[in-house]
Amino acid sequence: QVQLVESGGGLVQSGGSLNLSCATSEYSLDYRAVGWFRQAPGKEREGVSCINYSDGKTDYADSVAGRFTISKDKNKKMVYLQMNMLKPEDAAVYFCATGIKLPGFECYVNRQWEYNTWGQGTQVTVAT
Repeated sequence: QVQLVESGGGLVQSGGSLNLSCATSEYSLDYRAVGWFRQAPGKEREGVSCINYSDGKTDYADSVAGRFTISKDKNKKMVYLQMNMLKPEDAAVYFCATGIKLPGFECYVNRQWEYNTWGQGTQVTVAT
């Protein structure tokens, strides 16, 4: 069974940075989109960013565009989410997920139904 494992969460001051990592046990992430999602207490899960692993096309939620950057390392089969200028409202459990995505096709952070394998999440806390 494919597994995704997130890491890199923690406590950071407002304005600080964290770099989340998503590791997969899949043989290959080709033909996959990898997305980052988050869920704060009492709120619905929302999309943060995604990347088409084959061609690097990305998408970002408006709330994080310009502050967060998604990237991949094909050799390590890893996807990262660099989060800068963190705000208290960014605090949440962050999940990575994968779904099928052919090269040349956009990924969309608001299409959670396209992702069928999910990690357990990593907690991000932002102190004021």
